Amino acid sequence: MAFKEDFAWGAATAAYQIEGAAALDGRGPSIWDTYCDKPGGTRDGFSGAVACDHYHRYVDDVALMRDIGLKAYRFSISWSRVLPEGTGSINAKGLDFYDRLVDELLDKNISPYATLFHWDLPQALHLKGGWLNRESADWFAEYSQIIAQKLSDRVKHWFTLNEPQCFIGHGLLTGIKAPGLKMSLSDVLTATHHSLLAHGRSVQAIRSVDPSAAIGAAPTGSVAFPKSESPADIQAAYDATFSVPGEGELNPEGANSWMVSGEASWNIAWYTDPIFLGYYPEEGLRAFGSNVPKYTDADMKLISQPLDFCGINLYNGWRVEASQRGNRWEEVPTVQGAPLTAFKWPVTPEILYWGPRFFHERYKKPIYITENGMSANDWVEVDGEVRDYQRLDFVKRYLHHYKRAADEGIPVDGYFLWSLLDNFEWAEGYRERFGIIHVDYATQQ
Repeated sequence: MAFKEDFAWGAATAAYQIEGAAALDGRGPSIWDTYCDKPGGTRDGFSGAVACDHYHRYVDDVALMRDIGLKAYRFSISWSRVLPEGTGSINAKGLDFYDRLVDELLDKNISPYATLFHWDLPQALHLKGGWLNRESADWFAEYSQIIAQKLSDRVKHWFTLNEPQCFIGHGLLTGIKAPGLKMSLSDVLTATHHSLLAHGRSVQAIRSVDPSAAIGAAPTGSVAFPKSESPADIQAAYDATFSVPGEGELNPEGANSWMVSGEASWNIAWYTDPIFLGYYPEEGLRAFGSNVPKYTDADMKLISQPLDFCGINLYNGWRVEASQRGNRWEEVPTVQGAPLTAFKWPVTPEILYWGPRFFHERYKKPIYITENGMSANDWVEVDGEVRDYQRLDFVKRYLHHYKRAADEGIPVDGYFLWSLLDNFEWAEGYRERFGIIHVDYATQQ
């Protein structure tokens, strides 16, 4: 077998990272506008106020997509551009921008894949408690329905939330991303639960407008892969991938997961099991204990609305083997001098086989790789060219393993490279370049 004929070959972006026009045409501020104004919030004090100016240059950007042969484009919608206060009055100019963008994509035979939320919560809703407020599920449902009513006649593939591990874990627990808070574990788990309720309400809202819509989510995480393909090592990697470790449960060398005593929200299963299986993982319930918010069967039924596919944002992983010391697995030490991206992330292409395999085994859904890519120290050479050899090599290595998944019959439906353009890389400002299209931010060329 090989990748299927209608496989979605695409690239991905996020609204705040590329659009710019942050204070134009009625857009309201998001938590990222506020966070970027905070001294020390981002590297060199940069923001997404202009970014790639995609809001004004989308026609040229879509032409570039066509020229490089993209068949699909995953973009996110700025909630505060459409609803400046998060709810209530609609900003027609903001909504019309996405209407024009979708038409332009379709005119160039590029399939639109829309993400409803990629970290940029309206600031007005943050001031009402943000995800800590249970009403956030209602706010997100209202917004989702407005977008679906405008675009669902042409947009057939939807993602609700992008990487709750980041906008909850990094935004509310570690404080290294907007809104930059360091809440208690109890509050963080409450916010997580509300975001999952919002996902469920969003699915309902989209289906109320278009029952035939294809809907999924886009979580992230670090996938474990086995040292060998022995059954014991494979089981160890599966268990490690979906672990929610509690304090004292890690092996002596530690593992690439966050412990309850520190950054407890970085895991996969706590976010994806409720969505696809309808319950929180028992391991997490034991680990988090009394910090878990009260919830009902009705909550879990809402969260686990039927979905059509599972997106996964995968960049790197960690190698494990079956433990000989009574633990379920042990992390295999990284070889000294192993390749790293410019962001100092490990290069582990094996995860594009094991990630889809493990996710499909657990959740029984078709798989999209919704983000995968690398930051590189590329620059324009004296002849005006950018020779992107490292990124080409990176993508080839990862796709080699993704093709193995396809060859073995795992239903992989698409691949979205992160990212289409060099862009505003959140707290890192403009230092990290992930784009397959180089951007000179001074000239927008």
